[in-house]
Formats: sequence, C-alpha cells, structure tokens
Amino acid sequence: MPSETQLPETAQRSSARLVDRSPSISGAELVATLVPPPQFDHATFDSYRPDAEYPSQAEARDVLRAFAEPEAPVARGGLFGFGRKKQAAPATAAPTKPGVYLDGGFGVGKTHLLAATWHATAGRKYFGTFIEYTALVGALGYNGAIGVLQGARLICIDEFELDDPGDTMLMTRMIKDLTESGSKIVATSNTPPNALGEGRFAASDFMREIQAMSARFTTIRIDGTDYRQRDIEGDAVTLSDDAYLFALADSAAAGERMTDDDFDAFVAHLATVHPSSYVGMLGGIQAIGLRGVHELTDQSAALRVVAFIDRVYDAQIPIRATGIPLTDIFGGGMLDGGYRKKYQRCMSRLNALTAGERSL
Repeated sequence: MPSETQLPETAQRSSARLVDRSPSISGAELVATLVPPPQFDHATFDSYRPDAEYPSQAEARDVLRAFAEPEAPVARGGLFGFGRKKQAAPATAAPTKPGVYLDGGFGVGKTHLLAATWHATAGRKYFGTFIEYTALVGALGYNGAIGVLQGARLICIDEFELDDPGDTMLMTRMIKDLTESGSKIVATSNTPPNALGEGRFAASDFMREIQAMSARFTTIRIDGTDYRQRDIEGDAVTLSDDAYLFALADSAAAGERMTDDDFDAFVAHLATVHPSSYVGMLGGIQAIGLRGVHELTDQSAALRVVAFIDRVYDAQIPIRATGIPLTDIFGGGMLDGGYRKKYQRCMSRLNALTAGERSL
C-alpha cells in the first residue's frame, strides 16, 4: 500500500493541513462577510425551481417576492386625483408583519429564496447565519452590533436554530430592536418559531421570549424533498487509502490545493477556533482531505463539525475521506436527540460534497 512518503514531491508541497490554520475574524471582517454565499450570488425568484408536487414552494416564492417589492408610490393625477392611474393589485399580498419565517425541511430551497429576497431588496441589507450574528455581538458588543445593523432595510438570518437560553434572549432582543427601527427580517429554519429550543433546554422557561419573537413573523411552511439527494443514492463516499493518495497527487498535478488531515486531529482543532472564524480556514483550498473518519460520540465535537461543514458547503469545496462514510459519524443516539435536524442537514450536505468522488 502506498505511504505518504511515496507521494510525489509536488503533492507534498501543494497539500496543506487544516490544523495549521487558526484564523480569528474581527468584527469589521464579520460585517463584510454578511452577504449571501458565492453559490447564491445570482439567486433570483425566477431561477428558483419549485417542485410542482409541493405547491407550498411556489407559494413561498410568491410571498417573498411581494415582501421584497418596494412600496409603490402613489401616482399623481389631475385636480382632486381625477385622471390618476389606479395601481394594479399584486398577485400575492405582501405579509403585514415585519418578518417572514421560512419553516421547512432541509434541501427544499429555503436559502435560495432567502438570497433571492436579499438580491431583490434595494438599500442597505445584511445576510448571515444565526451563528454569524451572535458572533458579531460577541465581537462588537450588543450596542455595537445593533449600531451596525440598525437602519438596514433587510436582515436575512439563515439556519435559525437556538442552542442555548442565552441565544434565545439575545436574538429576541435583537429582532425586537431591529424591527422597531424599521428593518424587515427574513429567517429560515428547520423548526417553527414556537418550537425553537425543544429537546435542547427547558423551552417552557423561555416561552414568553419565543412567543414575542414569533409574533413578529409571518410563518411560511415549505414542504418537499431534499433536492441534494434527488440524484444521489447511499452514504457519503469513502475512499480507500490508495484512492485517497492518488486524489492528493491528482490535485497537485492540477495545480489545486487539497488539505490532508487526520480526522481526530481535525476534530480537536475545531475546538480551538471560534465557529464564526471557520470560514477563514478555507481560503485558497480547492478540496478537503480527511483520513481515518470514525463515529463521534461527543455532542459538542459533533456540533462543531456541523458548523464547519456548513461553511464548507457554502464554499462548495469537495471532501475526500477514508474510514467510515462521513454520513455515519453522528453516533451515540445523536440522531434521536434535540439536534437531529442539524445532523440530518449536515448529512445531506456531506453526501453532496462527496458525491463527485464516486468515480474515484
């Protein structure tokens, strides 16, 4: 079996290790990243392809399109309004509340619709994941973060999932302050707002805060199947040791940079980097390599892996791995707990990120 020392010298030079990267992103840098991921640079309502079998997808698109449209100016006519043209009523009425909450399973196009809303809205606007907004507060303080966001026409919050009571209180307060200052908010999640926190902490203790937040949103349920899995069968692809080494060599020959990390060392390293800085670990990388993938039983480690894979998926960086399939790493009953939807979303993304390696 080939060993690492048998790799061509060019492969050894061009490979990198994620464990050698420990970025720290400042508050100003975080603000600059509050835009849709590159894969959604050109997302529009017209490019969204609703599944005809699930009418709620087209309905969600139409509601958000109306929500993003600027208010039509009153047309001026003659004296006392005579001769004034009557404005055509929109095909779908815009929500009257300041926020729209997209609730649905993973892989039904919620992030595409969120990005389309962002692109269709004029003026100052921000787009980020839930964890990026909480990290912004950590970097700038609450008043500093509000000072940056306040006055924006639109705030988009992707992957709205509350993992602890502190986050519940923080986001409730932020949404209240932003909507009262005139900002519109669109959020996506796999959990309806009145169920946030279920299975994770005593949600009943925070029901007043959760209900106050929920009252500011029009909730839209989107049904459907995971589009990422429509053309993919089975688990995430795993490579033999030989195929993995050949993949490293092929990346080097193509002038690409593929990382090469031991899975245990990689998981341990994630604990040393704040999740909001995970995106900084991916600069200049065209593929990620992980050796010796195995089941995880520590939930904190598993959630860090989920947060990292979210950023890898945003960047559309393929993963090549040895060991067990990456879709099998969540063990110890994790898929039966309160974070199961997070893990299932991550599994869907891992399957998609390794799909290109089936030929190897």
